Amino acid sequence: MPQLQPVQRSTLVLVLSPAFKAAVLIQQWYRRYVARLEMRRRCTWRIFQSIEYACEQDQIKLHNFFSYLMDHFTPSSSKERDFISRMFISGESFKEAELEKYCDYESIEVPDSYTGPRLSFPLLPDHATALLEAFKQKQQLHARYVLNLLHETRKHLKQLPNISHVSTCYSEEVTVCGDLHGQLDDLFLIFYKNGLPSPSKSYVFNGDFVDRGKQSLEILIILFTFLLIYPKEVHLNRGNHEDHMVNLRYGFTKEVMHKYKVHGKKILKMIQNVFCWLPLATLIDQKVLIIHGGISDTTDLDVLEKIQRNKFVSVLRGKKRKKSNRNVEIQETNEESKAETDPAGNEAAHSLPPSPQPAQAPSTANRLEFSRWVRQTVQEQIEWCRRLVDISESEEEELTYASVVSLTDLDGPCRTHQEDWKQILDILWSDPMPQEGCIVNTVRGGGCYFGPDVTRKILEKYNLQFLIRSHECKQEGYEFCHNRKVLTIFSASNYYEIGSNRGAYVKLGPDLVPHFVQYQANKAAHTLTMTQRISRVEESAFRALREKLFAHTSALISAFKAYDTDNTGRITLSNWATAVESVLHLGLPWRMLRPQLVHSTADGMLEYKSWLDDLAMERRSQEHIQTSLLEVIYRNRSNLETIFRIIDRDHSGLISFEEFHQTWKLFSSHMNIELTDDGINDLVRSIDFNKDGNIDFNEFLEAFRLVKQSQ
Repeated sequence: MPQLQPVQRSTLVLVLSPAFKAAVLIQQWYRRYVARLEMRRRCTWRIFQSIEYACEQDQIKLHNFFSYLMDHFTPSSSKERDFISRMFISGESFKEAELEKYCDYESIEVPDSYTGPRLSFPLLPDHATALLEAFKQKQQLHARYVLNLLHETRKHLKQLPNISHVSTCYSEEVTVCGDLHGQLDDLFLIFYKNGLPSPSKSYVFNGDFVDRGKQSLEILIILFTFLLIYPKEVHLNRGNHEDHMVNLRYGFTKEVMHKYKVHGKKILKMIQNVFCWLPLATLIDQKVLIIHGGISDTTDLDVLEKIQRNKFVSVLRGKKRKKSNRNVEIQETNEESKAETDPAGNEAAHSLPPSPQPAQAPSTANRLEFSRWVRQTVQEQIEWCRRLVDISESEEEELTYASVVSLTDLDGPCRTHQEDWKQILDILWSDPMPQEGCIVNTVRGGGCYFGPDVTRKILEKYNLQFLIRSHECKQEGYEFCHNRKVLTIFSASNYYEIGSNRGAYVKLGPDLVPHFVQYQANKAAHTLTMTQRISRVEESAFRALREKLFAHTSALISAFKAYDTDNTGRITLSNWATAVESVLHLGLPWRMLRPQLVHSTADGMLEYKSWLDDLAMERRSQEHIQTSLLEVIYRNRSNLETIFRIIDRDHSGLISFEEFHQTWKLFSSHMNIELTDDGINDLVRSIDFNKDGNIDFNEFLEAFRLVKQSQ
């Protein structure tokens, strides 16, 4: 090839120079474009996760509040005690024989008109295939077969240890799946790509099979069926959502009652019992530990193996308090309260906030005045209780992991129970963090954050190679941390929104080297470009965030006014960001999110009342409710629905007068509200708007609005 002369070379550079410049400009533009997309994706992700974890905090706060009331309620009769116990300790009151009798599937007849799948035991692979096909066709398994399956599953699970042991010697590989959360299409896709469970195809499903998705029950039926057909090849770990108290809030209880209106209560009762028998962890070749959430600096696999796991029907209900240890109770709920002892050794009264004394109840004939009195009295006493149990909205400290009383301060039997509860809570609720150490998981409200040093210690102690956990949605379906010693696997694709994330599962062979398979179960996600996908997810995230902002309108106004000392109705955008975080506590980069939430202003000032009015207009156009009431409903609806489902102990969707009567006595007894039985009856009759003798959720919600409106 002829060599170019210097003159020719310089001429060529001059000719090509514009092309090179254009290429560099295009490259720079594209890099900036991709960087902006990535920044938008990360902000969107933080919004979704912050709102999700805040909701989990609310669930734990609400349960702590009810637990505190129960611990301090003194029933006036054994009948009253039994009723309240059954209402708030659902699932734990049934003994073995009672459960078998209550959930007797043999007494349920299958009509000749039933065209769905039929099960006979012992199950065969053909039964599983028939179920898969039936569920693809949107068919439903008859209640008799559901109860029979749950009965057999329970018998099998009771024989299993707390930690399952799996070996790659007996199968070519082991497939580990993470959270499914009721998304049946993801399970179908996993089986399509990876194959059905078989003697040569082992599976470990790492908890959170239910809630949020619409087909949680179908997933349970399929997994339990394969568990009984291939007991050595299919392994199920318990997740934090295999808990009936969590199911009350996140949809599984509602799903079961909707699909099985006649026998739904029996099915739920059996599922609650099955959940508490699920193993807590799985070990592959004694080298890979699989747990749902994580670990803590006190996690002990030897202790975990010995726990009577069936005692913990709900992990949220782990902290038992003894009436004789009333000083311990108060310590547990208020760390700042100190027990003082007089010279004679007698316990002095604790330093507690004084309980407000309610005014004399007005006549129930004047319902408006009576409603105002009820609202004021309840609000005062609830706030006092909240201060005791440390669940005030203004408090950052949560009544969970950090406020558990020291084990050394308790007697022997209680110490064992507390230690067992903490072991289970940690492995179901914890998350890894990049920093060293082990701290309280205040974001979720339960479990802990564990650092690389905690991981390293437990790996060395038990001679493990790495940990596999789930519990957190990841954009790619999986993620390594702690120097690739902790692997998070999440199998529910499109978890927050279509296009928000991939699902994934991991396969381990005898060499224990992880091989990942990623997927999108929703066909629409495949047709979207990256920009379209991010825009769609971003729109959904900001819609949820605006709802959150609107739900805290009153608190935001107060926070804004603190910066508006001259009462101009305007604050700086910087103060806006600070005030919003002080109210919502979501830990979001508000200055970065501001352009999506606040219209730009020339002078850098925001008219905050106008901005809040715009938020209210969005919600009003959808709900047609007075703004102040709508704000309260948005802020409290999830808690109100959970309270309703707790009171509705038979899951009928209705609260009977008796249930309402006894629940009100729980509140009024602790709050020193002097209401006669006739007064309570008048109250409940006024709530029953359609006069059918029961209270449905809409009436419950409407009563809440009316009481709020009467203030």
